[in-house]
Amino acid sequence: MSSARLISVPLTAFSLSLLVGCANAPALDGRISAAAAAAPYPILQPLAPLLARAAEPGKITTPSMTRTDSTAAALRARAAALRGPVVDGATKSRMQRGVAQAALR
Repeated sequence: MSSARLISVPLTAFSLSLLVGCANAPALDGRISAAAAAAPYPILQPLAPLLARAAEPGKITTPSMTRTDSTAAALRARAAALRGPVVDGATKSRMQRGVAQAALR
């Protein structure tokens, strides 16, 4: 890297940070409705019960496995259908006839 480039990168970054620092903050007054301003503060819930539930073993049942397997099979079938050709043979040959081959060379 040249010395001019080593100097210009930090100088550019510094100049941009000065420009950003001079920007006006958007006016937020009046953006909150009266109902939202009068609403009570949300009740904070303790974290320990949530962490305890997360540590519990999963609840995988036979019906849930059956649903998951059938959903996966349906998604695989959709994916297989999408792997086919996008343009059918007749349309492809019609498009080939419509293109001047000399223009492609």
